[in-house]
Amino acid sequence: MGRVCEHSSREMLSAWCLVTRGEFLSGETRYNKDKILQGQGVDEPLSATGFRQADAAGLFLSNVKFTHVFSSDLLRAKQTAAAILGKNKFCRDLEIKYDARLRERKYGVAEGRPLADLKAMAKDAGEQCPSFTPSGGETLDEVRERARDFFEFLCQLAVELEQKEHSNVGAPGRSSAASGEHFVFPWTNHCSEAEPSSEGSGSSAILDANILVVSHGAYMRNWIGYFVSDLNCTLPVNLTKSQLSSVSPNTGVSHFVIKLGNGNSLKPEMTCVCLNQDSHLVDVEAESVASKVF
Repeated sequence: MGRVCEHSSREMLSAWCLVTRGEFLSGETRYNKDKILQGQGVDEPLSATGFRQADAAGLFLSNVKFTHVFSSDLLRAKQTAAAILGKNKFCRDLEIKYDARLRERKYGVAEGRPLADLKAMAKDAGEQCPSFTPSGGETLDEVRERARDFFEFLCQLAVELEQKEHSNVGAPGRSSAASGEHFVFPWTNHCSEAEPSSEGSGSSAILDANILVVSHGAYMRNWIGYFVSDLNCTLPVNLTKSQLSSVSPNTGVSHFVIKLGNGNSLKPEMTCVCLNQDSHLVDVEAESVASKVF
């Protein structure tokens, strides 16, 4: 698991999924702190803590050479993506592409209201809060459809990059050892899987695309659910069911490696290298506690 076989007909992409905020978590924006639902209709900027979290994530990923960056077009996601690239050693000038398919789940009439109101609405309807859809909001199936559509777009992007490279006759490709397009993975002992490597070579994997995706908590939980239930994504062996279903912490990082056989973007082989990783937030959390004490 996590190892990659070199083969000319197998495209591979690496997706780094970053959550700007969990839909019910505090600390990233003023509304998070007050446990107010934002969804799509409340477009709050990051708080001071939120900017520190984004900077910490940027430092953690500073040695990762991204080929593409996609972000939700909501302000808090835009600010997070910009902060991460601002800390990167290789691609500070890389264009961030904003995509409405990465927006948070829409909560309709519950947006701008306390989480307690949503829970009360769900109770009155005889439903559980996570699956309850307020009037004017998106169902979980609608969110997953958005996520599926965007993922298929990423897979097709990797296929087209590989096809374009093969069409450039005589040009050095990413598979060339001289190209230097090896990608650094920052995982150490806080993740259950080692970084992907070329089969039998012990060297870092060469990717067709190394993509940063910045989105939101409820959206990402549905996206990961799609990976697992529909695409049979291989998970870290020590991952519990509660960890799989939980909302990511603010700027939590998940990393997936996707292999596409024979240019078929509809049948990916997926490995989850790490899910909702948050070790980069230790100092931020300590700083927040200290500020409250003093």
